[in-house]
Amino acid sequence: MGMRKIIEDLVEEAERQIRDQAWDLSPTDRTVAAKAAADLHSAVGTPQSQQTLTEVDRLERLREALAALAIALAHVHGRLAWFLGAAATALTPVLHWRALPAGDGPTFGAVQPAPQEYKEAEEAIRRLQRTLASIKTA
Repeated sequence: MGMRKIIEDLVEEAERQIRDQAWDLSPTDRTVAAKAAADLHSAVGTPQSQQTLTEVDRLERLREALAALAIALAHVHGRLAWFLGAAATALTPVLHWRALPAGDGPTFGAVQPAPQEYKEAEEAIRRLQRTLASIKTA
């Protein structure tokens, strides 16, 4: 299952829990979600802006998005932490990607992703960003 599908499933579950009032959003949840949404938007902007970047820069921004999730995760507990942790786990393939040629040395298992994989990861992060932004008003 691809990153985008995993994130979509997580988002659907989160939206259902919020709608069914199984997830009682605290003021801290709302604040952290809003900050994470802003940070994700800053890291991975529009599809048009991302496609103008080099692979090195696109990968850097994807890693920035993962860092933003990790920082948000460090500030919450309960359902938001579980949601953010699952989202970060879904995006971990990004940590094994490299944008530079391997040359003659080892790569520590890093692989060059296909252009479509960048796009999929960016779309997954944008979907996650929209959901986190909506949490502040839910």
